[in-house]
Amino acid sequence: MVKSMQDIIELAKRSGKKRVAVAVAQDKDVLQSIHKAYNMEFIDVSLIGDKEKIFRIADQLEIDVSRYDIVKETDETKAARIAVDMVSSRRADILMKGQIQTATLLKVVLDKDIGLRTKRVLSHVSVVEISHYHKLLFVTDGGMNIAPDVRQKADIVQNAVNVARRLGVEKPKVAVLAAVEVVNPSMQCTLDAAALSKMADRGQIRHCTIDGPLAMDNAISVEAAKHKDIESEVAGDADILLVPDIESGNILQKTLVFLSKGKPCGIIVGAKAPIVVTSRADDYMARLYSIALACMSS
Repeated sequence: MVKSMQDIIELAKRSGKKRVAVAVAQDKDVLQSIHKAYNMEFIDVSLIGDKEKIFRIADQLEIDVSRYDIVKETDETKAARIAVDMVSSRRADILMKGQIQTATLLKVVLDKDIGLRTKRVLSHVSVVEISHYHKLLFVTDGGMNIAPDVRQKADIVQNAVNVARRLGVEKPKVAVLAAVEVVNPSMQCTLDAAALSKMADRGQIRHCTIDGPLAMDNAISVEAAKHKDIESEVAGDADILLVPDIESGNILQKTLVFLSKGKPCGIIVGAKAPIVVTSRADDYMARLYSIALACMSS
């Protein structure tokens, strides 16, 4: 089981090269992360975008991009369509967002003709390495689904479980987060938590153990769980935190990174191939880790 971002990179190195298609690639941090991953020899690269800008940025960074496949397309939407089509036609394994709005890229991803749509819900899975937690922590979904219902949450959990298993977590422990640890009919997320737990018991969500509702403290702290007399296989040892909605997920993810100094990475899953969509605030190392995570999930 992996325990750090470096472990994810080492796994990616051993998993065989994957081709990454970058939509609108004229971005400094994207080019740095791509260059680093290419030199580590776990990806090949297709850059789609404004070729002149790509070369200009590469020159500033002293990066040789002549070794990469570069497709010139200055129109953002057309560049996105080329990148998505490369992945859809299996000429590339991973889609990566460059200097383009996420909504613009996802509109192409969901295109019925060339897109990467499947019957599964698309969701964002973050992985954070935190110095004071004993293993990697997965957080979902703070980036895609605004207010998912219980059916969507079941897909979101399964997506995260699938990613965790690719990283060696054989049977991930999933904590369904809420503000309280008891089912309260006035709080929909607690009802959803109870339903998801039973769905896992009956095999409707596979290869994991789910418990909830659990508050954040007793999901990750054995001491907090003991104080509240919570007996649970998940409490204090969660691998995956399922948040109630996108606001809480976004806040939790950024708190773990900016206040707890966590090392993050994240991808969108549920499509035909993993999609690297990082925050504009993420540095190139977070993007590098995300590329490695996508390689392990493809």
